[in-house]
Amino acid sequence: MEFVPRNPKRQVVVRDREVGDGLGVFIVAEIGINHNGSLDIARQIIEGAARAGCDAVKFQKRTPELCVPRDQWNVERDTPWGRMTYLEYRHKVEFGWREYAEIDRLCREVGIAWFASCWDEPSVDFIEQFDPPVYKAASASLTDHALLQKMKATGKPLMISTGMSTTDEIEAAVEAVGLKDLLVAHATSTYPCPAAELNLRMIHTLRQKYPFTPVGYSGHEPGLAPTVAAVAMGACFVERHVTLDRTLWGTDQAASVEIVGLERLVRDIRTVEEALGDGVKRVYESELSSRKKLRRVFEEEAEQALCS
Repeated sequence: MEFVPRNPKRQVVVRDREVGDGLGVFIVAEIGINHNGSLDIARQIIEGAARAGCDAVKFQKRTPELCVPRDQWNVERDTPWGRMTYLEYRHKVEFGWREYAEIDRLCREVGIAWFASCWDEPSVDFIEQFDPPVYKAASASLTDHALLQKMKATGKPLMISTGMSTTDEIEAAVEAVGLKDLLVAHATSTYPCPAAELNLRMIHTLRQKYPFTPVGYSGHEPGLAPTVAAVAMGACFVERHVTLDRTLWGTDQAASVEIVGLERLVRDIRTVEEALGDGVKRVYESELSSRKKLRRVFEEEAEQALCS
């Protein structure tokens, strides 16, 4: 597939941070519900993400009665807090006003943005009280156009993930909210996702399809290399689930990155950004001594240009 060149007009402003081609990858540490209802765990991940150099952390906000199918409410399951119904469990891992007020305070203190993927309309109203810089629609919500429009109606930019979705569903979602202040993330909704199903060339496909829209990558794979490769392929923003310990209880933990891994990921992304260059061939000053020692034949015009 042909590489889609960088476009300086492929930009969206997320509060005071421009996201787009050539602007530095916007790196999101997805905490989600990996905090398992513990504000202390959330605090440790926030502080770790800030130290690693991430631009933002992200949570998930749900109203359990709206997001849990009615026939699942009373299904019992074993949890770290004992045996309880699924609805009780969903409430156990939900943060309320007190927790999000502390999250807001802490993020301001350590200098990192925070926002949330909202899974229902009341959750949008709840998160809007904290004036987030952007909203995120999970892949599962891509076909919920009313929810997408609710988030877009706040006037904030909207990120959408495209896992578990067909091309028609992606197009319909984009049509429902419009391209203004939209960011589109390629994703595969398997946790963890095998390399053969990552399909990173979809980043090129989305960049071609939406030439003025920042395209990113939401990764759920074990390891870091595919996320770094996504940046080399043109992802303007990346999102990875983050945890304190991948062995902790929870469905997203195994597809998450621990803090040490997150630090390596941010470092490698910044290295790749610097290494990409501008695509214009030049002879660097650091090459001149090697050129002089090792080359037997010189083009006269080129040599004069280098010496001038």
